[in-house]
Amino acid sequence: MSRSAHPAGPRHADVLTEGHYSAPPADLNALDGKVWARTVERGADGVVTVGGLPVTRLAEEFGTPAYILDESDFRARARAWRDAFGAGADVFYAGKAFLSRAVVRWLHEEGLNLDVCSGGELTTALAAGMPAGRIAFHGNNKSTDEIERAVAAGVGRIVLDSFQEIVRVAHIADRLGVRQRVQIRVTVGVEAHTHEFIATAHEDQKFGIALAGGQAAEAVRRALKLDGLELIGIHSHIGSQIFDMAGFEVAARRVVGLLAEVRDEHGVELPEIDLGGGLGIAYTSDDDPSEPHEIAEALRGIVGRECASAGLRTPRISVEPGRAIAGPTAFTLYEVGTVKPLDGLRTYVSVDGGMSDNIRTALYDAEYSVALVSRASDAEPLLVRVVGKHCESGDIVVRDAFLPADLAPGDLIAVPATGAYCRSMASNYNHVPRPPVVAVQDGSARVIVRRETEEDLLALDVG
Repeated sequence: MSRSAHPAGPRHADVLTEGHYSAPPADLNALDGKVWARTVERGADGVVTVGGLPVTRLAEEFGTPAYILDESDFRARARAWRDAFGAGADVFYAGKAFLSRAVVRWLHEEGLNLDVCSGGELTTALAAGMPAGRIAFHGNNKSTDEIERAVAAGVGRIVLDSFQEIVRVAHIADRLGVRQRVQIRVTVGVEAHTHEFIATAHEDQKFGIALAGGQAAEAVRRALKLDGLELIGIHSHIGSQIFDMAGFEVAARRVVGLLAEVRDEHGVELPEIDLGGGLGIAYTSDDDPSEPHEIAEALRGIVGRECASAGLRTPRISVEPGRAIAGPTAFTLYEVGTVKPLDGLRTYVSVDGGMSDNIRTALYDAEYSVALVSRASDAEPLLVRVVGKHCESGDIVVRDAFLPADLAPGDLIAVPATGAYCRSMASNYNHVPRPPVVAVQDGSARVIVRRETEEDLLALDVG
């Protein structure tokens, strides 16, 4: 089960030097199924299709840039996680990866729960019909209003992130006359092999209550004393885009150690343990993600062994895949605007989007793949940097990749594995409207999040 860490950034992984790139692929027209959504293929005419629809038609109907989401793939991945863990565990889709009312309905229909971390995500979940009891509410600084809305709605669990929040949630639950189910999020001191900004279990960061120094044990003491709270378990999340299970093993051992302390001090065996999410996906052909059934088997084994060693009953396990479900199911479709060769360096390919629809390259130095999708080409490979239209030199979509040397303005190119965090983190930098999300399935396409317009931007500007 050991996997290499994804080279997401400079702190915890190997640093890619400027101009680092692999050798060009043997066939620039090939589409690696590990990276692309499952119904994506190149047709006999050279045009790439998804869900049976050519990207040229999608571009004509919906414009570019656009996030093109393979609904069949999304649903299949959701089912795979549900089936891998079975009835004895809970799978919460991490809504921060990408959330819309359509996605909430898909999750409900496929039997998954939902993890939200803001009032806006909670509102979307409830508006789309997700039963409140299947919602978990996260966040390191939930407002009083957000907590009250969550408790009043009857969310299945609130993940407590600080000593202040323990009291805050208990007070609101008391006032509303309910006993709120909660978990305590602990930081276990694990350095996940990922970028500094998405590593979440080392002690020097904003999330959770540290195991070190007995703080987590004190949080348990306080929660158990409050009538408005029903403490159901401990939550741990070590980071994102992780391929190596070793960090989960260390985290589980330390969380189970806390469960044993709780039993010994309070005579209570907490019934649940949430190990978070963060499992990686393939952004390039070099990435080697695990399958859900492998992850489920590994996590069950880790928790089972640690509980047996501590003399504890094995608690119910929860996991929170977000990227692992949404990420591979979508690609971003762009039109090439300019092709600018720089002698002795590379060629800059500018597209009609950029950091406003994918900030991850600028933020995390994330790596992506890219392909010419509006036609096939037998031209020689050309080293390119795909950049956006924004007024920043760091506006990079794909740092180094190979595209056909006959690439020209008007061609359509696509960047796969953009289903997670790209639309969620999109912005209006330079007053550029955000792209639509188009769901494709079985030869039909529909907009599930519409394209913003300049009129939308002006509507928010009250002068």
